[in-house]
Amino acid sequence: MASERLKRQIEFICEVDKIKNIFRQSKIHDGSRRENDAEHSWHLALMAFLLYEYSKVPNIDLLKVMKMCLIHDIVEIDAGDTFCYDAKGNLDKLEREQKAADRLFSILPEDQGKELRALWEEFDAMETPEAKFAASMDRLQPVLLNYLNKGGTWQEHHITKDQVVKRNGHINNGAPELWDFVSDLLEDAIAKGYLKESPESK
Repeated sequence: MASERLKRQIEFICEVDKIKNIFRQSKIHDGSRRENDAEHSWHLALMAFLLYEYSKVPNIDLLKVMKMCLIHDIVEIDAGDTFCYDAKGNLDKLEREQKAADRLFSILPEDQGKELRALWEEFDAMETPEAKFAASMDRLQPVLLNYLNKGGTWQEHHITKDQVVKRNGHINNGAPELWDFVSDLLEDAIAKGYLKESPESK
């Protein structure tokens, strides 16, 4: 007979399957549909594995980074996805996500629940080298998708270069070389008509 610990672990595993039904604003590479949170989180973990050599701080704990990438959006199962450029939606985001974290992480055995909650909070604070790098992946991935699908949500929501830079400038804190790459990518996106130049830059 399964132990109480195993039952709680399996319950959590089944519960977080719901993340596959949480759709983000970002569309996949060909623009055919929006990506879901599970796809996004997997993509970040793979990116972290491939790109961690570009971390501003060398020898970061890669396993910790990948764990953060995999669980950082789990709270959206209850809280829903909040578009990063939605000022109104972001006003109560923290409250909604804290409530979701309370419920979801309490499903697990206490030690694992505490570990995942701590990782989620560390990611959100963006203070440690691992959190800064994981957050850099979280910022980089939508930029890549928007470039690949020729403007995607940038065009849909009339986003300008300044807004993208303000939102994603954190990449420079975690991985400066990747921010240099993004800066060049944004200029190319403007040249190709994928992204609007900021009004004051015209």
